[in-house]
Amino acid sequence: MAPSAVTSSCVSAAALDHLPVKLAGKAPGQNGTTNGLQLRDVHTTSLVLRTFRCLIADLCEQFKGGHPGGAMGMAAIGVALWKYVMRYSPENPNFFNRDRFVLSNGHTCLWQYTFMHLVGYKNMTLDQLKSYHSTRTDSICPGHPEIEHEGIEVTTGPLGQGIANAVGLAMATKNLAATYNKPGFELVNNKTWCMIGDACLQEGVALEAISLAGHWRLDNLIVMYDNNQVTCDGSVDLANTEDVNAKMTASGWEVLEVADGDNNVEAIVAALVTARSSNSGKPVFVNIKTTIGVGSKVAGDAKAHGAAFGAEEVANIKKASGFDPEKHFVVSDTVYDFFGEIKSRGRHLESEWRELVSDYGNAYPDLAYEFALRVKGQFTKDWANIIPAKEDLPTAPTASRKSAGLVCNPLAERLKTFMVGTADLSPSVNMIWRDKVDFQHPDLRPTCGITGDYTGRYIHWGIREHAMAAISNGLAAFNKGTILPVTSSFFMFYLYAAPAVRMGALQRLQAIHIATHDSIGTGEDGPTHQPIELAALYRAMPNLLYMRPADSEETAGAFMTALSATDTPSILSLSRQNLTQYPQYSRRDGVARGAYVFIEQEDADVTLIGVGSEMSFAVRARDVLLERFNLKARVVSFPCQRLFERQPREYKAEVLQYRAGIPRVVIEAYAVNGWERYADAGYSMSSFGHSLPGAAAYKYFGYDDEVIAERVSAFVGEVKREGMESIRGEFRDLNVSEH
Repeated sequence: MAPSAVTSSCVSAAALDHLPVKLAGKAPGQNGTTNGLQLRDVHTTSLVLRTFRCLIADLCEQFKGGHPGGAMGMAAIGVALWKYVMRYSPENPNFFNRDRFVLSNGHTCLWQYTFMHLVGYKNMTLDQLKSYHSTRTDSICPGHPEIEHEGIEVTTGPLGQGIANAVGLAMATKNLAATYNKPGFELVNNKTWCMIGDACLQEGVALEAISLAGHWRLDNLIVMYDNNQVTCDGSVDLANTEDVNAKMTASGWEVLEVADGDNNVEAIVAALVTARSSNSGKPVFVNIKTTIGVGSKVAGDAKAHGAAFGAEEVANIKKASGFDPEKHFVVSDTVYDFFGEIKSRGRHLESEWRELVSDYGNAYPDLAYEFALRVKGQFTKDWANIIPAKEDLPTAPTASRKSAGLVCNPLAERLKTFMVGTADLSPSVNMIWRDKVDFQHPDLRPTCGITGDYTGRYIHWGIREHAMAAISNGLAAFNKGTILPVTSSFFMFYLYAAPAVRMGALQRLQAIHIATHDSIGTGEDGPTHQPIELAALYRAMPNLLYMRPADSEETAGAFMTALSATDTPSILSLSRQNLTQYPQYSRRDGVARGAYVFIEQEDADVTLIGVGSEMSFAVRARDVLLERFNLKARVVSFPCQRLFERQPREYKAEVLQYRAGIPRVVIEAYAVNGWERYADAGYSMSSFGHSLPGAAAYKYFGYDDEVIAERVSAFVGEVKREGMESIRGEFRDLNVSEH
């Protein structure tokens, strides 16, 4: 089906009732359309577009940097969206039922900042706009949008992340609406608007997210495509010649087109209103043809993308626009007045919604109470009482992935906040709970027979790890604490998801990532599935809790820590293979401190640091050291480096016995990077894994109680002979092998 070419003559009259426009031509006919949509003052609209573009040129020229071209080309789209179509309240950026807006092509951030200024976001002053690319540390106009600043829904920058976030925002609306809306009470009915450019449509994560949005029929999602056919290197056809509209149609989207996106605000408004009122049951893709750097001598050229135009060209742009080239950052009262009614419109939206919520409370008091808690970002039940007690956890050998299911599944069953999903690994990750309902369009009937609806909170992401994490960031960002996304996959595939996990950490978004099959103990799937280096990446990532529990009790502690970390995503690193349980030693409260004494020993000769799946090697090596070498060892469990770093110096000294004059050896089947600050030596991995059964793989790489004890004994003997000073500055790798 060909896309609809939207002009100013094909838009429902009813859909325009709330817009400050007038209808031109004949009265609406029986088909519900008008013969024309005419802006109230085309001369003022022209002034606004010219003013906007000159302001963008000035802002980039001031500090000789920035991205002017895309922002200038998108000016008419901004007027259509921010003045006429989007529903929001500048005076209350956190109004719960506001439309969400995501700028996926985040390098055009000046476009968003400037419209926020014009419509009246109080913090986005002209002075702040002028701080773009400056040295000011109090600037709220960073080089890409950042969630910390009022009116910015998500942090964008890495292309493709934003549109994936937008899918998550739209999912959140669908789930909340299906859960709480009742006839006559549409508490949640907002739309999600997303601006993208040519580059977003080439990123894999965007294509994953687009596919899912079409599959789920998220008809509350509208994507506006700034189709200027230019990227950094040149024209888009340098590397991409696909039919974008056909791709979007094949992905289950409704496609609309606007031929002149440079100046035809009327046509853009018509398209966006049509998208907003669409009853196709599909997300809407609005393909808007624009010119990058319109009005400049490099219009339509890659040179307009990411560099200031130069003082002479900025002056020429102003002269061509009818402005004084000697004046800078000029915004007339006429332009401000053009957006003057936006604040009162926002106040009206808020007032209507508050009245609706109040009436809902009278009609559905129990649901209203629960909804109010979620609006506040609070859990609806005490999660601490849902987590199994220590005495209810298994004592027989148990894989920590199964332990995670024992903890997470009752939480997900009883807390509507949880939205849990997997990248096509449901049988492996143990995240399905009793009577779960899938998040799914209710009309979909998969061949396998698994159906669902929008109230569902179990998500089948398909084989899309990157989108899983990126869309989950959107779920978490919809309103802080309203939805807690839980993702799951093999740990190795969180390398695919890493860019989105990083963006979640950067934005302080709470999410829990269940990373199973986390060691060479994964076994026969071989080195492609056996993570070696990945823990070092996540331990280094700021504002992320990477936790590797040793048994079921520590797994419970990891969940408790993750649930308490409201400004931090967490990764729970879990085993495929069965792990020895240590109820006599392990403590959930110890996880919250990052590390704790697992087995104390007076007059110890060495401290062994056991981590996660390899804890059993530390405990058994301790026994061998005593029996064969007459050496006493104490054992420390160390599930999370970042949590340990937050502890008082005295606590850290007590756990690691800094002043005891004995060496510390960490035992973990990962790359040793990062342990140098806590240990003097490591029994670790320096190669990729091998395709063997889990136990055999451990033995192949030297993870054997006798071998470990022998190497540790030799190391301790050297220290005793030559003193601790002999190993200062020289971290030892005790697992020296040819593999």
